[in-house]
Amino acid sequence: MISLGRVLVRRARKLAQQYFLVYQEPIPTGQLVQRVASVMQEYTQSGGVRPFGVSLLIAGWDEDRPYLFQSDPSIEKDGNYFAKDLQHGFVQFHYRYNEDLELEDAIHTAILTLKESFEGQMTEENIEVGICNEAGFRRLSPAEVKDYLAAIA
Repeated sequence: MISLGRVLVRRARKLAQQYFLVYQEPIPTGQLVQRVASVMQEYTQSGGVRPFGVSLLIAGWDEDRPYLFQSDPSIEKDGNYFAKDLQHGFVQFHYRYNEDLELEDAIHTAILTLKESFEGQMTEENIEVGICNEAGFRRLSPAEVKDYLAAIA
């Protein structure tokens, strides 16, 4: 399934580049999610091709605020997607999060929330943590993730 995710990520990058070439600005997160969800939907209704069996979380920063969307083939109908913060795990995170949290505490809170619904052992090999803010996006290294996991164990 990882290879299917990589195909969709490459497609999303291409869609974002095409948008940038036309409009000379980054694609809004909602538009990117909508286009990726449409690609996923195409494959569920086309003959002779295998549907994408992966769920995507797509994060972005638009107009001074972060966005997080999920596109999931189990809920796909006409290329549907939804804002992830409506789901249980993110509701739990929302209750724990406040604007005064330092970045370190917010990362710990996010990992703890993820751990509640995670099947199996969480390791630096099977989770990724990213930071999205005004400066852009940065993914934590596996060593950094391992340190955070050790701190919450």
